[in-house]
Amino acid sequence: MTATAPSPARVRVTALLPRLTLVLAALLAALFTAAGPASAHAALTASDPQDGAVVATAPAQVTLSFSEQVAMGDDSIRVMDPQGKRVDTGELRDMCSGTTIRYGTALHSGLPDGTYTVAWQAVSADSHPVSGAFTFSIGAPSATSVALPTAQVGGGPVGIAYDVARYAAYAGFTVLVGGAAFVLLCWRRGASQRPLQKLIVRAWVTLTAATLAMLVLRTPYTGSGKFADALDLDGLKAVLETKTGASLVSRLLLLGAAALFIAVLFGAYARRAAEAEETAKRKGKAKGRGADKGAGTDKEAGAEKEADDLLFGLGIGGTVVAGGIAATWALSEHASTGIQPGIAMPADILHLLAVAAWLGGLIALLVALHKVPGIERAAVQRFSRVAFVSVLVLAVTGVYQSWRQLGSWSALTGTSYGQLLLVKVGLVAVLVGIAYVSRSWTARLTDAPAGKPAKIARQRDVSRETSPAAVTVPEDPKRAAQLARQRAARESAREKQVRDADPARAGLRRSVLAEAGIAIALLAVTTVLTSTEPGRTAERASVRDSVATAVPNRAIKITLPFDTGGQNGKGSVRVEVDPGRVGANSLHVWIEDPQGQPLDVPEIKVSFTLPAKDIGPLPLLPERAAPGHWSASGVQLPLAGEWRIDVTVRTSDIDQTTVQKNVKIG
Repeated sequence: MTATAPSPARVRVTALLPRLTLVLAALLAALFTAAGPASAHAALTASDPQDGAVVATAPAQVTLSFSEQVAMGDDSIRVMDPQGKRVDTGELRDMCSGTTIRYGTALHSGLPDGTYTVAWQAVSADSHPVSGAFTFSIGAPSATSVALPTAQVGGGPVGIAYDVARYAAYAGFTVLVGGAAFVLLCWRRGASQRPLQKLIVRAWVTLTAATLAMLVLRTPYTGSGKFADALDLDGLKAVLETKTGASLVSRLLLLGAAALFIAVLFGAYARRAAEAEETAKRKGKAKGRGADKGAGTDKEAGAEKEADDLLFGLGIGGTVVAGGIAATWALSEHASTGIQPGIAMPADILHLLAVAAWLGGLIALLVALHKVPGIERAAVQRFSRVAFVSVLVLAVTGVYQSWRQLGSWSALTGTSYGQLLLVKVGLVAVLVGIAYVSRSWTARLTDAPAGKPAKIARQRDVSRETSPAAVTVPEDPKRAAQLARQRAARESAREKQVRDADPARAGLRRSVLAEAGIAIALLAVTTVLTSTEPGRTAERASVRDSVATAVPNRAIKITLPFDTGGQNGKGSVRVEVDPGRVGANSLHVWIEDPQGQPLDVPEIKVSFTLPAKDIGPLPLLPERAAPGHWSASGVQLPLAGEWRIDVTVRTSDIDQTTVQKNVKIG
């Protein structure tokens, strides 16, 4: 037996793969190093002074503690006096040690008494900006002209532009990877089809442009929110030193490798695939005539082998590049933070690749069905199998990601992340249902009617040659334009006739178009999910925010809105527990209407419950002290802990409601 030497194409591909893999490994290693365990969106866990605290003397500095590592700059913490003037030095102090994440800023000396406002902003480990504000007082609370910021960092026009770029990046990646996979796995002849070439090249351009836009907008997105800061070179340099900046630069480098992949796919491989297809046709004709099969066999076999070698190289190289691009998301966003990042990041890469293979391949199939009517039945069937495997991978990785980001059933319905996830699951279910319809249309496809569209196409060519309009061109420009529009309309009608020659293919096109529409909405929901706080973190934050921490020897004050549903049944109830500690306390309750005026109601009831110790409810009937004001003295709270205060407000004989709030006692 004579050994066959490997073709030059396989030799070149084999030599290139180790280098490509080495470059990819270096990029991913850099990102993995930056991706440490964290709890998704960062949260403020403590501050000194505390929110609402009254201190006797002016502190030397303000410090903030976070649940995870954050990125902050000199202007990330701002402290303002009651007149709105900054009183901090503007210098950030890094006070992190071990697992403690703490930052601070020094204050000017000699600050007068009054209420001071602290506003802060940072970027959490999952690349999303977070911000907040609180107040503290020196000596005694005072009026302040500082309004707490209502706009969150990462919002506004810059936030919208950044989110649009994020969506474009996901869409470009999906179509780029899915379109290329469709050509390599399902329809080799598609490499030489102009509509598919345009689709994949445009997807590459979209992903590249979106990545550049995200890199440029990163500074204003995480900072001032002003488009002008996109031109700040110092800010861009700071972005490049972050995990997100490294992932975006790595994506651009990998897109350079993707450009080479596309050039080979639509260049050398398209020619080899066309030659192999022509060879197969000649063999089929020769077999039908009973001609000699030996002539040109070695040359034809060599052409087929070279095409197979290129397919092998493109498949391996394309998988490596696609996985690397997917990793730039997995290593810089939700998957890189929280629990089990070592499992979550590979699962997220598989999830993104499966989404691309399914939805991106779906877009490529839609283009092929509309622009290339001669697509073979076998190609559609192969894509059906690829889509089925992709859905299985999506199901496994999606269930794991959902558990990891939610952590409880209550987070599924009680957080924005869980609600968006339910919408996503619903869209996937609709998409799978339509895909089942498409699968039934695929089963009806046959290659026999292919001759009919070919015949119609030949008739179209003959009609072009014999059309009088093709011979006579009127001198009147308006008449010429009118004839041109008429010819375009006839051509469009003929193309539609070719497309609709097979009812099964027409039905498949309609169902695939419906799938593509759902896929676009699904990508939009996925984009919003990537910038939404995960359910685990949101639930912890809601529990933390529901607890009002008491300052020693200072009353607990809470305000709760209520609506009994009857006439004049809306308003707010203010509760004060003084001094807010274990033992005897005094209780004051004020009822106000929506305009802030005292509201006299027939009855007020208050109860205290300590769920952790199964104590309560301890009922109270405060006495009416003045219109809209009730009080009680000697309110005994026996143990320290998180107490729930329930206030029942009755505004008529039949209209009443109960509102509640958790407070920390002791």
